[in-house]
Amino acid sequence: MTVIVVMGVSGSGKTTVGTAVARALGVEYAEADAFHPQANIDKMTAGRPLTDEDRAPWLAAIATWIAEHQESGGVVSSSALKRRYRDVLRGSGQVWFLHLDGSHDLLAKRMKTRTGHFMPVSLLDSQLADLEPLEPDEPGSTFDISRSPADVVAAALTAFRECA
Repeated sequence: MTVIVVMGVSGSGKTTVGTAVARALGVEYAEADAFHPQANIDKMTAGRPLTDEDRAPWLAAIATWIAEHQESGGVVSSSALKRRYRDVLRGSGQVWFLHLDGSHDLLAKRMKTRTGHFMPVSLLDSQLADLEPLEPDEPGSTFDISRSPADVVAAALTAFRECA
């Protein structure tokens, strides 16, 4: 069964959309932040962007979760900013990427107004600089986050079901 990877930069709504999609499909949802080692969280909290080396164990943990959910299906969030990161995730089983995309201003506004999250707005520019949009050969679709979360979820479910 395909696992949906909800991807995008911080503030794009991965948790909101991922939780709703998982609920609609009746599958488990996993939050990407839960896979980070504490050192990564500390680094981001201090306003320092992660390196590829920092991300390697995090990506490996998410890939393991994907592999473990190939029979049941599932939804997991992951920024999955670069093609090579998505290649790691795709190497663990059948996945479909749900890319949440939005303007810098909207993302920054969302990040400034949320509470209880370690990611500072100061890292948004580095995430956007690293972001490599889905390529035509990658399974998935991109959705504009200026739409309501309910609209994004409905459109994503339609696109996912059409490809299944």
